[in-house]
Amino acid sequence: MQKQNTSHAVMSQRHEAGDSPDDFPTPPWATRALIEHVIGAEDVRGLSCLEPACGRGYMARPLAEYFGAVDAADAYQYGFAPVRDFLTYPYEARSHDWVITNPPFRLAEEFVERALVVAKQGVAILARTVFLESVGRYENIFRKRPPSIFAQFSERVPMVKGRVDPKASTATGYAWFVWLMDEMSTPKLAWVPPCRRDLERSGDYQ
Repeated sequence: MQKQNTSHAVMSQRHEAGDSPDDFPTPPWATRALIEHVIGAEDVRGLSCLEPACGRGYMARPLAEYFGAVDAADAYQYGFAPVRDFLTYPYEARSHDWVITNPPFRLAEEFVERALVVAKQGVAILARTVFLESVGRYENIFRKRPPSIFAQFSERVPMVKGRVDPKASTATGYAWFVWLMDEMSTPKLAWVPPCRRDLERSGDYQ
C-alpha cells in the first residue's frame, strides 16, 4: 500500500476555487519589512498609498505607520474598508504615489498591470516566490516591465486562511516584487534580512 505523502511542503500548498477571495492575510511585520528594508521609511514619509486588497486591514494598518495617507479597499466585504474591485473601479491614472498589496494569487498579474497605471512612484506586491515563473507572466509583464527590485524573504512569512497566527508555519517562500516608476534599470536582487522579531508589535495578531 502506498504511503500518503504528508510532508509539510505538500500539505502547505494552497488550492483556492476560482471565485474564492483568497483570504490569506499578511502578518503586519512582513509589510513593515518592505518599508524598513526595501523601500526606505524616509522615502515614503508624507506620500499616499493605495492598498486595494486590504481584507481586514492587516497590511493597511502598518502602511499607515509610514505613509501620510493610506486608501484601502477590497473586492469583498470584511468590514474594514469600502468594497471596490481594483480591476474595475475607476481609479485615476497616477492617483496614488504607491500601490502596495498582497493580491489574490490568481489575479496577481492583472493587479500588477492595473497598479502600474494607478501608481505615480511605485508598486509593490507580496507574492509567492514562484510568481517569477510562467511564460505568460514573462510575456505579459517581466519582458516589457521587469520589477526594479525582487526582494526575497530570508525567513518564512506564514500565512493561514482567514486569520493571522503568530504560531503558524509554512513551507512556501514569499518575496516583495517592487516596481519604481521612474527607473527602468536592470532588476536588482535583494534579500529581506531576518527581521520578524524586531518588527512585530503588540496587538498585531488581534
